[in-house]
Amino acid sequence: MLKGIPSIISPELLKVLCEMGHGDTLLVADGNFPSESMGKNAIVIRADGHGADEILDAILKLFPLDVYVEKPVSLMQVVPGDPVETPIWDTFKKIVARYDDRGDSVFEEIERQEFYELSKKAYAIVATGETALYANIMIKKGVVVE
Repeated sequence: MLKGIPSIISPELLKVLCEMGHGDTLLVADGNFPSESMGKNAIVIRADGHGADEILDAILKLFPLDVYVEKPVSLMQVVPGDPVETPIWDTFKKIVARYDDRGDSVFEEIERQEFYELSKKAYAIVATGETALYANIMIKKGVVVE
């Protein structure tokens, strides 16, 4: 056991977070995201039974966001005409604001197919059991300064 590590962070996820360097991308994916097919060139970590919000919160306790890019956080844009609400985005924004002073300004929305293409380049994908729709969030790792 280690002190200060959120219990939701598995040993495998902790190892991956440590391995990642500045500018590497991590995707926290909802339960509908095709994690295995998009993550053929990435490390896919299963976090079934956990929500994307709780995983994001635990990760950001250990993982700084990139300050050298304007938008280090990306959401999958809702497909035009899709009658879906995305209240989880508000939750994501509150979580990010706890760890990054830039708040909402670090977020961007990326068109669905482009999001899929970017996810293929992610260092790792955390496949959660999140049931909310459009609850996929990509974060770019920054530099640890302490």
